[in-house]
Amino acid sequence: MSGLFVTGTDTDVGKTVVAALVAQNWPRAHYWKPIQCGTEPSTDRAEVARMTGLPPERLLPEAYRLRLPQSPHVAAAAEGITITRAGLLPPPAADGPIVAEGAGGVMVPLNAGQSMLDLMTWLAWPVAVVARTQLGTINHTLLTLAALRARGLRVAALVLNGEPVATTTATLRARAGGARLIELPRLERLAPETLRAAWAAHFQEFPLG
Repeated sequence: MSGLFVTGTDTDVGKTVVAALVAQNWPRAHYWKPIQCGTEPSTDRAEVARMTGLPPERLLPEAYRLRLPQSPHVAAAAEGITITRAGLLPPPAADGPIVAEGAGGVMVPLNAGQSMLDLMTWLAWPVAVVARTQLGTINHTLLTLAALRARGLRVAALVLNGEPVATTTATLRARAGGARLIELPRLERLAPETLRAAWAAHFQEFPLG
């Protein structure tokens, strides 16, 4: 099974938007949020459905759907659940590539001994890293890239989400080890037509397959 894992340097950096963009524009792709932490007022799967207009069969159910908007290990413990590798198998119903969206950053704990990075290692799919363009992103981004490569994971792309900062872009381009760098300006409206336009304008070099 082919797939792409979308991770971020932090929470709320735009992972869901980037995952939605890829799922909408990769032929036959399915969106999958393995671990959903927080279900009110909405879930990431529901937001991707709204943003992309994808049919329900291309929006796969979460492996873990946890009510508390906290780190996975905290949200799971609050419900008496332990997240396991066996519980994180990709849904067998997918008949095309899967775009999986992580929760938080790469070192976010899943349980007492494993992290989101372990999930990425088990899946062994290429990874797209989403980062802010704000101050501090250089450190967070380079640390994330280093952690992924230390596990032997291929970084398919680095997406800088937000108003472009020329010095930040230049620094990351020079130090990101050859990762394909894509700049995504802030999208004022998230809807199927605006995502298609953003893909056409900014993601033509995004590696699929």
